[in-house]
Amino acid sequence: MRRRDFIKVVGGSAAAWPLSVFAQEPKRRRVAIQMASSDSSPEGQTWLKAFLQAFERHGWRGGQNVQIDVRWAAGNPDRIRDIASEFVAIKPDVVVANGTPGLAAMKLATSSIPIVFVLVNEPVEQGFIANVARPGGNITGFTMVDFSLIGKLVELLKTIAPDIARVGLMYNPDAYPYYDVYLKTLQGQLGQSVEVTRVAVRSRAEIDGVVAALAVGARNGVAVLPDGGFTVSNRAAIRTALERHRLPYIVPWRSYVAEGALMAYGPDQVDIFRRSADYVDLILKGANPAELPAQAPTKFELAINMKTAKSLGLTVPRSLSIAADEVIE
Repeated sequence: MRRRDFIKVVGGSAAAWPLSVFAQEPKRRRVAIQMASSDSSPEGQTWLKAFLQAFERHGWRGGQNVQIDVRWAAGNPDRIRDIASEFVAIKPDVVVANGTPGLAAMKLATSSIPIVFVLVNEPVEQGFIANVARPGGNITGFTMVDFSLIGKLVELLKTIAPDIARVGLMYNPDAYPYYDVYLKTLQGQLGQSVEVTRVAVRSRAEIDGVVAALAVGARNGVAVLPDGGFTVSNRAAIRTALERHRLPYIVPWRSYVAEGALMAYGPDQVDIFRRSADYVDLILKGANPAELPAQAPTKFELAINMKTAKSLGLTVPRSLSIAADEVIE
């Protein structure tokens, strides 16, 4: 066959081929999500669901135009490091890092993959970003608690239990050592009205003994702080110990009040996860995380469990119950 005739044959045949043969399949994007808690955590599942629903509203469909890889760290430092290594290996377009330990591991693992952190305290002070307005590098995201909120927790605890003279700040210092630095500053802010002290818990087995030691003598209370996963994963054991030893306490997670916790004040964490989906969408569409300002919480919630208050012998002031977003009778 002559060359000219061959070209005609091929050209004529190609004209009849479907356009899909020539069209390039759009690239499926990939988002990797590291959750600080275990997959059995109701709150962790609620947070993830809030993110996925908000993400879908931007047009992203898991299994269609985006692949979503979710890993649960369960507050385990070794698992957190393994997840960071795995995420670097699969090369996602964006990583969502929930909690300080997860973000710290991802920061060590990569300086190129965009990272959106969620529920991380004081990211500038911890060295994750350069500043709030222009984070720089490959990291931006959404904070949970700045240190000033801890003072608010102590004040609210004093409102419901005015006789307490000392408040223990309960957290795992191995997972989150940054509160240690803030203790002296907080004590200066509170003056002589109440003493604050560290209540270190590093394993589930030592929770009851630590609480029992704090309960020796009267007029003590506890503020349970977020520490990257330990206090979240062990909340039932912590609550049981605090109530067994009849210590008034406050937590920063509203949903725990429905589970039986005495009182909670803190950011709406579901809302924070929803908002983080906006940043993931922007980055997938070309935004530079270095230029996306880190965002602070915009919604805070107060919740009180009246049944638990009664069991601890506490009388909830009417002004406090009126101010609460939720009161469980």
